[in-house]
Amino acid sequence: MGHKVVYIEKSEYLKLYLENLKVEVSGKDILIPISDIAILVIDNYRSKLSVPLMNKLTQYNVCTIICGVDHLPQSYLLPMNGHFSMSGNIEKQIQWTKERKTKAHAQIIKYKIHNQIEVLKTFGKDFEIIKRMYEFMDEVVDGDCTNREGLAAKMYFRALFGEDFIRFEEDVVNAGLNYGYSILRSYITSVIVGKGYIANIGIFHRGKQNMFNLADDIIEVFRPVVDAIVYTTMLDDIIFKQEHRERLLQVIHEKMYIDDRKQTLGNAVHLYFDSILHFLHEEKDILFPLPIFHDL
Repeated sequence: MGHKVVYIEKSEYLKLYLENLKVEVSGKDILIPISDIAILVIDNYRSKLSVPLMNKLTQYNVCTIICGVDHLPQSYLLPMNGHFSMSGNIEKQIQWTKERKTKAHAQIIKYKIHNQIEVLKTFGKDFEIIKRMYEFMDEVVDGDCTNREGLAAKMYFRALFGEDFIRFEEDVVNAGLNYGYSILRSYITSVIVGKGYIANIGIFHRGKQNMFNLADDIIEVFRPVVDAIVYTTMLDDIIFKQEHRERLLQVIHEKMYIDDRKQTLGNAVHLYFDSILHFLHEEKDILFPLPIFHDL
């Protein structure tokens, strides 16, 4: 998988030229090696993609996102076969034990709350709230039957965005969160498929109509990075702008610490997912390392 994030807003014709994405803009052609692309976002409802280009994008496992007229991600382009050992990996995925998944679930929730705390600390939020969040993290049990994740999230969002903030309201902050999470979710899905697994079979997300259960498990510890971007760039705005979308597209280049090393978030996703797989496949009894939020 490459490293570039490509955002297409004006071009109406996207084609394949040798191993390159050919973008036609104002009578000029721009060529971008497909092997360099990590995420391709097509935010022009009139854009036309050639079939050879779409096949080549899936061959290189490029995270391709197609937006609707509202500029929000609406469709993903994913390969049918992402890895040579896909059948064997899916068989192992189906056999993940309930005990291992329950322990992994609890660890993921703890890690998510930990990174929420790091965001609050970074922006100098109330110490008493941070202290209570630490208590929530310590109280997480296997399966999170006491719903510490939900309680922590409610406290966290209000501490970060204000007491009047309500998740899923129609405002610029929620628009930014939804957009950023969608970009991150699609990237993680590409990583999952690229490693020969399917996103349908999750660890604790089990939605029957959700094709991205596993991606929704993996994304949890990375969500606070999106929250931090929204907080630093959109808090005083009333309209969700193109500049906001372009900033959120760079989320995979943000820095995180994992296993005592500084990595891009994109690399951290790979390392984190691999470590979870080792645990679920019972290759290791040590729970996976935490990707730690790094100040933007």
